[in-house]
Amino acid sequence: MADTHLQVAVAYVHKTDVDLAKQVAQRWHFDYIGDIAAAANFAELAFVLQVNDQVLELVKLDEPKLAPIKVDFIDGAVGHRRKFGGGRGQDIAKAVGLKHGFNPHVLDATAGLGRDAFVLAALGCKVTLVERNPVVAALLADGLARAQLNADISEIAQRMTLIHQSSTQDMPQLDDIDVVYLDPMYPHKEKSAQVKKEMRVFQHLVGADLDADQLLAPALALAEYRVVVKRPSYADYLANQKPSTEVKMKKNRFDIYVNKGIPKPA
Repeated sequence: MADTHLQVAVAYVHKTDVDLAKQVAQRWHFDYIGDIAAAANFAELAFVLQVNDQVLELVKLDEPKLAPIKVDFIDGAVGHRRKFGGGRGQDIAKAVGLKHGFNPHVLDATAGLGRDAFVLAALGCKVTLVERNPVVAALLADGLARAQLNADISEIAQRMTLIHQSSTQDMPQLDDIDVVYLDPMYPHKEKSAQVKKEMRVFQHLVGADLDADQLLAPALALAEYRVVVKRPSYADYLANQKPSTEVKMKKNRFDIYVNKGIPKPA
């Protein structure tokens, strides 16, 4: 995996963004280069985390036509999914076991941009998000901070906690994890421009999750009830281990590894 600290620096777009840009650089241990225009002076930079109107965005410098990537739990696709996604009838809710009033504590061990974690939090789960890449974790922390200040979704965001560390090397040993959720990076075949954009950027930044198979065993040891693995429909089982059951969708599936049954309501 590439050393992202050599590839990434923090900049601001407007002077009103200076303080936040400096805070981001200090918190995540990235170099601060000042105005975004200064990025042109650093040939080794592949990415810039820019603060633009108090929103942290990831810019891929050699593809200026790509829209910046940010974590937005308020508007866009995530907001639409929260309002119209189908509630506990959607596939991810079925996979995690949200039935009969069960609100599990979910450890999302491969949090990424946090979209599935937010859906689960919106459905009532307490969600602990784990992200090992510092750039992705910085974007996620920024999105969570803004969500906590938004009146419409602050209650949902309060159910989400971010941990920046690797799940393969040392999955957080929390005592009350009911479900572990895994969505490791996998080469996508979809032709969607949005998927292609984010996947291209993330493959360059993060690399492939070549150690993803190492996630399953510690996840099974940690989860009280089940481990849920999101996979493309064409992908092999994680660690070549057949799940207890599956929830199949058009392009993806959820492989479910059951440790014990979901508790019935009292």
